[in-house]
Amino acid sequence: MAKGSKYISFDTAGNFVSDEAPAPAAPEAEGALKSAVSYALDAIAEAAGTLPDTAAALIGAKAAGTPEDPEEAVLHVSRHVRSTIGDDFAVTPEARTKPRALVIASAKNARAFVVPMESAGLDVVFATVDNRSLDGFARRTLPTYNVGLTTPEVSAELLLGNIYTVLSAAKACGASLIFLDSATAPLAEDRYFLRHAAKRGLRVFAPAFEGTMRMGWVELLAADGDGACSVPSEAPWEQGAAPAVDDDEGPTHWRRCHKCKLFFDKQEMIDEGHRCPACGTLQRLRSDERIAATVDAGSFEEWNAEMPDSNPLDFPGYPEKLADQREKSGLAEAVCTGRATIAGLPLAIGVMESGFFMGSMGHVVGEKVSAMIDRAIAERLPVVVFCASGGARMQEGLISLMQMAKVSCAVARLGQARLPFITVLTDPTTGGVTASFAMQGDIVLAEPGALIGFAGQRVIRDTIKQELPEGFQTAEFALEHGLIDAIVERPQMRSVLAQLLALHAPADDPSRIVTYHSVMDALSVGTAAYGSVEVAASAREESERLGAEEEAGFLKSLAEAVPVVGELIGKGDDAEDAADADRRELERHARREARKSGVSGEAEAGSAWASVQIARNVHRPTARRYLEGLVEGFIELHGDRAFADDGAILAGLGWISGHPVTIIAQEKGVNLADRVARNFGCPQPEGYRKSLRLMREAEKFGRPILCLVDTQGAFCGTEAEERGQGNAIADNLVAMAGLKVPVVSVLLGEGGSGGALALAVGNRVAMQEHAVYSVLSPEGFASILWKDRSRAPEAADAMKMDAASVLDCGIIDAVISEGEGPAHENPEAAVAAVRDYVREAYKELADLTPDELVRQRQERFAKF
Repeated sequence: MAKGSKYISFDTAGNFVSDEAPAPAAPEAEGALKSAVSYALDAIAEAAGTLPDTAAALIGAKAAGTPEDPEEAVLHVSRHVRSTIGDDFAVTPEARTKPRALVIASAKNARAFVVPMESAGLDVVFATVDNRSLDGFARRTLPTYNVGLTTPEVSAELLLGNIYTVLSAAKACGASLIFLDSATAPLAEDRYFLRHAAKRGLRVFAPAFEGTMRMGWVELLAADGDGACSVPSEAPWEQGAAPAVDDDEGPTHWRRCHKCKLFFDKQEMIDEGHRCPACGTLQRLRSDERIAATVDAGSFEEWNAEMPDSNPLDFPGYPEKLADQREKSGLAEAVCTGRATIAGLPLAIGVMESGFFMGSMGHVVGEKVSAMIDRAIAERLPVVVFCASGGARMQEGLISLMQMAKVSCAVARLGQARLPFITVLTDPTTGGVTASFAMQGDIVLAEPGALIGFAGQRVIRDTIKQELPEGFQTAEFALEHGLIDAIVERPQMRSVLAQLLALHAPADDPSRIVTYHSVMDALSVGTAAYGSVEVAASAREESERLGAEEEAGFLKSLAEAVPVVGELIGKGDDAEDAADADRRELERHARREARKSGVSGEAEAGSAWASVQIARNVHRPTARRYLEGLVEGFIELHGDRAFADDGAILAGLGWISGHPVTIIAQEKGVNLADRVARNFGCPQPEGYRKSLRLMREAEKFGRPILCLVDTQGAFCGTEAEERGQGNAIADNLVAMAGLKVPVVSVLLGEGGSGGALALAVGNRVAMQEHAVYSVLSPEGFASILWKDRSRAPEAADAMKMDAASVLDCGIIDAVISEGEGPAHENPEAAVAAVRDYVREAYKELADLTPDELVRQRQERFAKF
């Protein structure tokens, strides 16, 4: 290279071309683009002296203007939530003999950088972490800037790759240039970083290729939305006066992740689905953001926006603290309440605000929530509350504690009015709110990863003197332990709430009768539906087809085509291969179990033992397959609200023939791993308690119940006995005897003993053609009476457990055909037959009053 040359040019293969400036090259990638020109370090250093003045000019006019961004009204929200810094990162003119460069590099690359950079006339500052000098420079003192401290959540790599951290470091050390040690470093490919750097007059460079650090540097440029960029063919500072920055965004809004404490451009977080780009934590929303993302545009009408403050203890400084919180947050209190619509369905909604006193519940919060519930009762509205709270407000003492009881009383009044109460637990939901209305919902939902608990983790840790398990007090922990109904991803929340509101719409109000299809249509194309959930085109076509079939008298599930919770479900290219593998695995397991039992699997055609073998066939459709063919918009609900969620009981809400129904099914599992997870369809006590909870919920809202039975029997084990297996079954039986809604039970496969009967005390009870129903298994019967398990085939005949014999005994009302062969040979026909029976059974029961339903059911079983 000739002495004094400013450029080093390369062709597309990376070969040196000439000392002249090349023509612009095509962009390399969307978001981050390399200049077509490679610059020598001395050329960069020579020209960089003009940069501070240029940078000041770039932002001078902007700083003088009045920001028009509407969020500028809330600049000073707590730094744990957000910080609006705008253009304060721009470099400021300083008297300096050398241009200063901030270098983000590994220790190895820093060694290669330092000599050529200093020789070129740059004032070099190296970024470090945790106040440690770069390795390899122990014998030489280098100017460094500590960008921050690492934590368990934040590694050195995350710190040095964070836009806010690096821009802060550049401002603090007065740098006008930023050098990265690789063109593939995270910051080099981050369009947000490059955009912010350009906005503030900072130039960003990286080596053109490995081994060119002394002479070949390219400027990294931010691409626009379509990946295009104006690529200079000469140094930007040689193009004359710098134009004013075209910044249509208004001032930058920086939001701090409450988990890792790093700041990010708010728009970047939005683009990431409100998740932290570094640690992936779902970010907390302000009440106004939550309302905008959930309800129909323009439908929210605030109630009780202002209420008089309360200071029952005359606590010193409390009024001033309230005023300070209001000034910083722009909020009046820790909850916002009002009326709105979701997909056109009216509701009363309350949204708690963790940014105001951490959502703590004092007198005003309790009063606003209670007043909202009472007004909802008066206007016959369902209630949805988004919970976010650190607990009681200590400054109000016992008065704060009493709010737990006050709101609980209001929730009781809402229940007496038979209006639904749905709570959504967001991060964090703790203390007195958790111990009151947050967990009192008819349906309790949660966002992923939300902190949910009563006592603080520090208190628990200090009490038990042990480390807490991974994931303790998270939404996932609560779901596993049966404390909540479901975890719903934020993009699906609006859709799920709309379906739940529709499923709980009062049956006595003709103006609010809705269907699954009408709700899906409103969500996808409803008038002014802000933040509506888009339905995939294929799903909409399927929805329209099924709607037409329903009008013609047919019904089929949309559970696969348009799922309410989760993503659109479809089969991949290798789905059939996976299904074949599952079938083979199940067959191997069945053969192993048969060998262990010592009982012959051979059976005479048409015998009871043949029905037992068919009912146990591992390929026989399970309850899930029938749900797909019977129920539209199925929403699975979990947990007994006390101990755990039992996978052997698959339960939830959905639509059958356009009517809301509660579905409770015993599910064996679709493959071996699923069967193990579901305990092979043998319910634990918590499974029966989950079913009882949902039966009570169905009765409260006048919703029919469908029970699908398929179990060898209730699980027998020490854990089940410790948790009261007998009690749980007994509670189900007495509750079902008195339910004032229609109950239809269908035995799909095995109906083993009390474990099956616990879901079969119905107004109508039917069995599929090859299902079986018995007091215990044939093997158990033969072992007890004859002390010989091998006589199980003989026991099956003696117990008259096949469907035809059970019908002859009058125990069931019908035998449902499975088609030309068993259900596993023609599942479509088997599902269609069950569907037709269920629809007809509900039609027959529709005219009975609640008291007549109870009387008919009890008389049915009294005759045995």
